[in-house]
Amino acid sequence: MITTTLSGKGQIVIPKSLRESRRWRPGTRFIVEEIASGILLKPSRQFPLTRPEDGLGCTGYQGPIINVQDMEQAIQGDIRKRWRKGKAI
Repeated sequence: MITTTLSGKGQIVIPKSLRESRRWRPGTRFIVEEIASGILLKPSRQFPLTRPEDGLGCTGYQGPIINVQDMEQAIQGDIRKRWRKGKAI
């Protein structure tokens, strides 16, 4: 068991060994929950969890649906054109 002290400003130092093992860096934000036996600190997520369907359509593309094969052909065509012009990637 490790003990720590509450400062006059309400700050608690998390021992270095725990910070390092959890990879908590300065500036890490925490959620503080009150539980029956005391408090629980949990690092908050930087970004809320998202599902793939939450991001679909976020680009604002309104054109026709293009399959992967068509995209690959267009990329290959552009690479060939650049190669011929001496501007290869």
